[in-house]
Amino acid sequence: MLVKNNLIKESFEALEESLDREVELRIERTPKETQIIGGSTNDSVPHLTYFSESLSKLGLEVSLDDIDSIASSILLRKYDIESTYMICMINMDTREVLQKSKSLDLSFQNIVKSMPFPIRTDLSQGVQLILLNPYWTIFKRMGLLMIATAIMMIMVITCIIYQIKIIIRQDKIAKVREDFSYAMIHDMKTPLSSILACTSLLHSGKTESTPQLKERYFCIIEDETGHLLNLANKVLTISKLESHKLEMAKITFQLKPMVEDLIEKFSAKCAKPLHFTLNLQAEEVHADEEYLKEAISNLIDNAIKYSYQTVDISISSLNNATHTLIKVRDNGIGISEKDVKHIFEKFERASAFKRSRLGKVAGFGLGLNYVYQVMEAHEGSVTVNSIEKEFSEFTLYIPLKTNDL
Repeated sequence: MLVKNNLIKESFEALEESLDREVELRIERTPKETQIIGGSTNDSVPHLTYFSESLSKLGLEVSLDDIDSIASSILLRKYDIESTYMICMINMDTREVLQKSKSLDLSFQNIVKSMPFPIRTDLSQGVQLILLNPYWTIFKRMGLLMIATAIMMIMVITCIIYQIKIIIRQDKIAKVREDFSYAMIHDMKTPLSSILACTSLLHSGKTESTPQLKERYFCIIEDETGHLLNLANKVLTISKLESHKLEMAKITFQLKPMVEDLIEKFSAKCAKPLHFTLNLQAEEVHADEEYLKEAISNLIDNAIKYSYQTVDISISSLNNATHTLIKVRDNGIGISEKDVKHIFEKFERASAFKRSRLGKVAGFGLGLNYVYQVMEAHEGSVTVNSIEKEFSEFTLYIPLKTNDL
């Protein structure tokens, strides 16, 4: 509506200017010393109307063709209006068209009419400029408005999508927290129950006569307490690694003794048939021995948890131009392509353990995130290659010592 009102206003201004020039052309055709009465003007009768009427009385009638020709340059040059148009002489009382500058049909046209400009002092006749189908001009003028509107719509849609993503993410986080809390409470309940039961029996004095049984209960308490302490330390360590508050004490050490120690540890406590294969082409690594050992321990622990009845684990190492590569491969249930994208996220295991094909498997989803954080702290990385129901292979990339490059 605003664009149309501007067009009506500009059309009237172009018409008035064109009529003014047309009157000048008629004045030039009058004999010298001809007096043209201008008359006094008031609110309803423009000064130009008196000149036009005086010239008409001298036989110099308004030329719609001249006004049309003059308006052509004014509309395009001054007002940048590109549209078919014509000039009409109308009866100002009835709005009946008395004469037209062009033979154009107005019946089926989308038109914009200027206000009529009177050419008779009694306001009986006037001229009017009519724009026919000024779509292009309207479109151009609405261009900036349309662009601004489109940008605002895009911003609104983007904000809505962003809000939806936030809501979905918050819902996912809430679900992860719920699953994690359930898993933690469930898995902590067993060792705490064992500790409480063993402590109660020791306090009862019933084991005083059987030292071996007493020692066994003490070992159970020690193992279960160590299990809970390791879990607490792992959560604390991940938090420190994420906030970059934990420094790696890197040294160059032999891989084989560390790996053999892990093999002995897991072989002793694994309830499944367990077989290890070693291929350590890179015998040394420059890293924090404690954290690297824990990272590899997490990979072996996962391999055992997510394997079938017989567990085959291959541990290998090699050097490339920039890194030492340590690979841990198992014959377990594998990881789907969908889960691979999120497997290193904190608590991801906690949100997925109910779907395991092996039934309920203990864990909080911290192990692989721990591995990821440790590799980040070493300025290295970890990758996974897996096929469902066949194998999983994790590769640790540890940068070589600077003076070895």
